[in-house]
Amino acid sequence: MRALIYSRYGEPQDLTLSQIPTPKVGPGCVLVKVHRAAVNPVDWKVMAGGLDALFDVVFPVVPGWDVSGEVTALGPDVPEFCVGDRVAAYARKDVLSGGTFAEYVAVPATSLARVPDGVTLEEAAALPLTGLTALRCVEALALTPEDTVLIHAASGGVGYIASQLALRGGARVIGTASPRHHDKLRRLGVLPLAHGEGLADRVHEVAPHGVTAVIDLVGGVLDTTLDVLTDAGRHVSIADPRVQEHSGRWIWVRPDGPRLADLLDLCARGDLRVDIDRTFALEQGADALELSRSGGAQGKILLRVTD
Repeated sequence: MRALIYSRYGEPQDLTLSQIPTPKVGPGCVLVKVHRAAVNPVDWKVMAGGLDALFDVVFPVVPGWDVSGEVTALGPDVPEFCVGDRVAAYARKDVLSGGTFAEYVAVPATSLARVPDGVTLEEAAALPLTGLTALRCVEALALTPEDTVLIHAASGGVGYIASQLALRGGARVIGTASPRHHDKLRRLGVLPLAHGEGLADRVHEVAPHGVTAVIDLVGGVLDTTLDVLTDAGRHVSIADPRVQEHSGRWIWVRPDGPRLADLLDLCARGDLRVDIDRTFALEQGADALELSRSGGAQGKILLRVTD
């Protein structure tokens, strides 16, 4: 099968399009023919060796953790799926090796969700990592209509979903973003603020008594978080483990098929939107990772693997 691979830690330009064996399908797993794979910042961070302390690696590595496609084979004891099912997954595994930037990927059934009618495979591929991360953040804070939540980087992949989930729970949402993204947030019902120097003052202007919850999706903002958070406030971060030293929670998303199915159902009902910037061909994977690394994307970046 065709796959993008790298044989040592390096840069996006080190990716090569190669022919490698189709993965075996073990017990409790399914083989997915990949239609779309999503690019996430973690992909180029992993490729650079940034998560070497957390994951064992078997080179060559096929990058990619998000996938949508079609079930083409079942391993033993997988009664919940059938060949031909449209599925999506956050397909992260414990060992870095067989990712989703390939024509086929083997995925544990527990990580998979059926893609409901009314949701495209593009939307389904864009949702898993960002959606499940956002869901864990919002649920960890147990937001209610009495809450005002500040979301650092609210216009990014995770922030865009987290904003919608927080609003669905009735919370007031303040979101930081570059000014060019403010209208995007306003359309959701988020009060946008520019990030950067003076942010704490800007938050206090719109929330004089402070905010009761904070979601940090960018890192480097702990001082601001503690400045604007009420004494009984709660906060989480996906980017700064130091929050644990200040009664906060460090979030690391897990593969979770049933919860992904819940998010896909919200999309099918029109209650949750994903924001897609553009789609690259598989052989343009290096360009896709470079765009992600540059921060220039206006939404999720996808790879078109098969149609």
